[in-house]
Amino acid sequence: MCRWAAYTGAPIFLEEIISRPGHSLIHQSHGATQCHSAINADGFGVAWYGQRPEPGLYRDVLPAWSDPNLRSLTAQVQSHLFLAHVRASTGTATSRNNCHPFTHGAWSFMHNGQVGGYDSFRRDADMMIPDAFYPQRKGATDSEALFLVALAEGLDHDPRGALERAAARFIRLAREKGTAPHLRMTAALSDGRNLYAVRYATDEAAPSLYHCWSESRGGMAVVSEPLEAEEGGWIEVPPSSFCTFDGETVLLEEFTPCRLAAAA
Repeated sequence: MCRWAAYTGAPIFLEEIISRPGHSLIHQSHGATQCHSAINADGFGVAWYGQRPEPGLYRDVLPAWSDPNLRSLTAQVQSHLFLAHVRASTGTATSRNNCHPFTHGAWSFMHNGQVGGYDSFRRDADMMIPDAFYPQRKGATDSEALFLVALAEGLDHDPRGALERAAARFIRLAREKGTAPHLRMTAALSDGRNLYAVRYATDEAAPSLYHCWSESRGGMAVVSEPLEAEEGGWIEVPPSSFCTFDGETVLLEEFTPCRLAAAA
């Protein structure tokens, strides 16, 4: 499974989350401790917000630890809100278009997890993406498809509800044509103003997710795994939760797409 980290708060250099901590995202890319795959070498990506509404985006297929351009970028770029991801493929090709985060307009999105049996209904998943959003379908992952369906479900005005409805549609497909687990996910998404995250699974194995407010950084880190083993203050997000981060405040709401899938 993939690993990811997101940040919102006072502007910091990207390296303060991505490469500098003892258990940074780059360290997790070759030494993850809380997932089935310790090695995440199928590409990486960073989306960051600056002076323009749309995020900057840098993605490549190299392992994150072996790209000097990534280290240079993270040492020079400052941002008040960014998403970073290291990928472990669940079946689709190692290509730049399949690397997270994915973006559309002001939105950025990244995902860790799987939709059970996705290869058996990939065409059905693509058919759920309306024509208006389909030109943004650059890769072949379930994650990108989920993002585009969520946009179509109203992500702009109802982030939690839109992602919940999109997840329910994928759960229904997995139940009809795929395999268990029908959905496992942690995801982070942002419109450049707010940072959201979700933790969910249709079984008892939701991927790990933590958050921590740092006084020294003046911001909130949201991560797959804590960035420092000896650093206190990390709070585990409970399963079936949708989080909205606003300064030090975390709004925790129920996230239950299964009830929507069952009602359809």
